[in-house]
Amino acid sequence: MAFVATAGSVQRLSRQNITGPSRIMLSSTYAADYAEIWKTQESVRTVVSFLARNVAQLGLHFYERVGDTDRQRLHDHPIAALLRRPNGFTSRYRFINALIHDFCIYDNAYWLKTNDNGAVGLVRIPPTRITPHGDDWLTPSAFKVSGTAGTQIYPADQIVYFRGYSVEQDAGVSPLESLRRSLREEWSSSEMREQIMRNGARMSGYLERPADAPAWSETARDRFRRQWQSQYSGNGPGAGGTPILEDGMRFTAVSQTAKDLQYIEGRKLTREEVAAAYFVPPPMVGILENATFSNITEQHKMLYTDTLGPILTMVQEEIELQLIPDFEPAPDRFYVEFNLREKLTGSFEERAAAIASAVGGPTMTVNEARALDNRPPVDGGDNMIVPLNVTQNGSQTPIPAAPPADQMPPA
Repeated sequence: MAFVATAGSVQRLSRQNITGPSRIMLSSTYAADYAEIWKTQESVRTVVSFLARNVAQLGLHFYERVGDTDRQRLHDHPIAALLRRPNGFTSRYRFINALIHDFCIYDNAYWLKTNDNGAVGLVRIPPTRITPHGDDWLTPSAFKVSGTAGTQIYPADQIVYFRGYSVEQDAGVSPLESLRRSLREEWSSSEMREQIMRNGARMSGYLERPADAPAWSETARDRFRRQWQSQYSGNGPGAGGTPILEDGMRFTAVSQTAKDLQYIEGRKLTREEVAAAYFVPPPMVGILENATFSNITEQHKMLYTDTLGPILTMVQEEIELQLIPDFEPAPDRFYVEFNLREKLTGSFEERAAAIASAVGGPTMTVNEARALDNRPPVDGGDNMIVPLNVTQNGSQTPIPAAPPADQMPPA
């Protein structure tokens, strides 16, 4: 057998060295941390919140494996109840929404397991408030939570720890790190464009006075300049109007428009780069240049398989690894799963047609169909209606389309 080394011998080779949330220099004088970038950078917030909202919308169900091909959904199990309502002040949607936001921004997220007089719960801990601790470099053995009133250290088994990948530490590295250059360029170019647009009314051109014009005294020049600035520039009453010039003077416009500054193109490029960093199809976040009806439909399906699929799998497996063993002595029989059926099965018409084609006949009763439209049941509506041209394979007594001629009523 090749399994000879103990895990402890590997753990003692190094110490835990996990750095906390970092800051990104957006200019020579301004640095922003990850949370502030999400707040202020429109492209980052659009993409990250898009992912978080779409994951939070999915139901998270708890199952028990009954056999190789069968399973049973458990509604009353403590974990099912915990995932439906993690604590007394947070809904399931907000809880999962915050989890995905934390993970997409920091590549790390944390839940604290709580027990208030026997009532178990889960509480989200912001990544900025928590620091992994311990001498085990493979995984943290404790976590320090800091707040304005002090700090508290919790053992690792009291924290559900979600993390991405890093080369040398058991913690994720924010995707924003790979966007440092793009975010810095976006910040600098936005500052430049905003400054130019803000000063555009006052610096939109210059006045040219012919060399053979009458002599202009210093007093007359200053008076003309004050009148021009008070009337035609800034917020003057004639701003944007047509001035009347004297002595053969000529006005030459030199202002830059939003088109000249490539304002829209710059914003769009940054959103494309952020979307690529998070593996989001561009049409999903409003970039529609190359979008068609058919490829948007396919990219919507790809969103829940290629884009969200890895995130959903990570969340499911961390819950199974760190949470289910607290409730079940045989955790391998249980698992959680996000409900993707409503997102991937197409429209009602497509699903109904596919099912009817697969089984060869109707699959709903009248009352089941009425219930979909919020209508009350009717008498006899629980029986399946079978069309006259549909029979089961091998039936020797098909339903006749009309009674025999000798049983027809008299004319």
